[in-house]
Amino acid sequence: MAKIYEYERHPRVEERVVEGPVKTRDLRPLNHPNPFVRFNARFGLRITLVVGTMWMAYIFTIIAFFALPDAIKQGTYYVIVWLSSSFLQLVLLPIIIVGQNIQARAADKRSEDTYRDAEAVLKESEEIQKHLLAQDEAISAILERLERLAAASPEKSS
Repeated sequence: MAKIYEYERHPRVEERVVEGPVKTRDLRPLNHPNPFVRFNARFGLRITLVVGTMWMAYIFTIIAFFALPDAIKQGTYYVIVWLSSSFLQLVLLPIIIVGQNIQARAADKRSEDTYRDAEAVLKESEEIQKHLLAQDEAISAILERLERLAAASPEKSS
């Protein structure tokens, strides 16, 4: 008896095995053919790594507070200008970068977990295919026996 089902693996499965999960560091243009793009990427990354720390937030806070006494002397308007332009921009910039770096690491972790989950589902589906193939073989053997029994015994007519 012929096979009941022929399993064909999806081509995307092999692509995923070769590619692996996508991570934030894989998307950086550090290997770009254009030297200006590479320089800008490296320079921007370096500045981001230096400025995007809580230590820089503390340093910027101290720097911003040096200008506060002069702003207070000049009046309420200058205190508001100091608060919005000096303090908030200087201090919030590195804090936002720190938060974005944490979010990027979390996204990388989720991506890797999703990749591993998909890999596990793939392996499970391959095991299901093997199980179904074994069942097909057992069913085919049972059908062959039934066909032999039916051919060997005389049919009763009513």
